[in-house]
Amino acid sequence: MAPTKVYIVYYSMYGHVEKLAEEIKKGASSVEGVEAKLWQVPETLPQEVLGKMGAPPKSDVPIITPNELPEADGLVFGFPTRFGLMAAQFKAFLDATGGLWRTQALAGKPAGIFYSTGSQGGGQETTPLTSITQLVHHGMIFVPIGYTFGAGMFEMEKVKGGSPYGAGTYAGDGSRQPTELELAQAFHQGKYFAEIAKKLKGSE
Repeated sequence: MAPTKVYIVYYSMYGHVEKLAEEIKKGASSVEGVEAKLWQVPETLPQEVLGKMGAPPKSDVPIITPNELPEADGLVFGFPTRFGLMAAQFKAFLDATGGLWRTQALAGKPAGIFYSTGSQGGGQETTPLTSITQLVHHGMIFVPIGYTFGAGMFEMEKVKGGSPYGAGTYAGDGSRQPTELELAQAFHQGKYFAEIAKKLKGSE
């Protein structure tokens, strides 16, 4: 049987979402028969503006086009928040998927969400919640992690991003990096999602 292809598609300005994406890829790749691949969406801001914002250079992860999305058996989308919603760069990419919507090329495919916010009240739930509309119009099947991460979901002593919607982290002023627990949750999401994507593909 052909491998189950999981695409982790993300936008990351300062690298926090990218770190989660890397762990999600590791988790997905740990499932036998799954091929996981990282993709970035195109940047929409000029380099001059990014420089003024202190954004580091982009990594060498390839840039995806909408037409490559249907190749995947499952898609995990990641982005930072902007006022409680997905960043405009990712929204612009999804806005370019009208042709796929018209043919419902993504209908029936599982999809997950992960994200980064600046603070604890900055959109750890509103960001994924408002993003589900994008999946619904494409007919995709939203796969949240629920509380499958176990005790890590109830951590109260340390600041921890993420929610039943998916893995998450807090960027703070930009200097805070994803913690071991947040990275472990991202790995878990990748593994959990890949197992479901594999089951769905096997039932075709």
